[in-house]
Amino acid sequence: MRQLIRVAGALALAIAIGAGPSARTASAQNEAPASAAARAQDGAAAAPATAASPFAGALTPAGEIDVDALPSGQLAVRTSDETYLFSVEIADDPIERARGLMFREEMAADAGMLFIFAREDERAFWMQNTILPLDIIYADADGVVVSIAKDTTPYSTATIPSDGPAQFVLELNAGVSDAIGLAPGDRLIHRRIPE
Repeated sequence: MRQLIRVAGALALAIAIGAGPSARTASAQNEAPASAAARAQDGAAAAPATAASPFAGALTPAGEIDVDALPSGQLAVRTSDETYLFSVEIADDPIERARGLMFREEMAADAGMLFIFAREDERAFWMQNTILPLDIIYADADGVVVSIAKDTTPYSTATIPSDGPAQFVLELNAGVSDAIGLAPGDRLIHRRIPE
């Protein structure tokens, strides 16, 4: 069964994910008990336990990806360290792009929405009628990430611009970008994104 994240608001997500620079970013993984015990036996102080990211179990590295073998509803995100698979809905026409993830109350940890535009251009999104806090990832015509708007504010009508021309926009649950180490320069891989 897929892990679903139910969000009653940004505060609920902040509590679920743990403290960080904005109190809503993913925290470090729990230290393995065996390694903590081993360090304690060596006389070193054990590190305090921290809350694990709620995405830790759902977001496992996928290894090498053959883009031709990816189903149209899957997208891979290649970071500097790993490649992760996501189930995505496609928004490639004006009506789908305008609605986006509005009114959604939950979304699986490994799910998102890929917005596809006809050409690369400066992009700006907003969160009107969007219940879930999101990470908004802007990528150029080659799928290279140009900027990430992390932990966006639900219901906000403030524009969230890209930091450069983008043809593709990926929306994921807030905190996923930090959980997988996504950064500008990393790559989105999908059948509809040229290699």
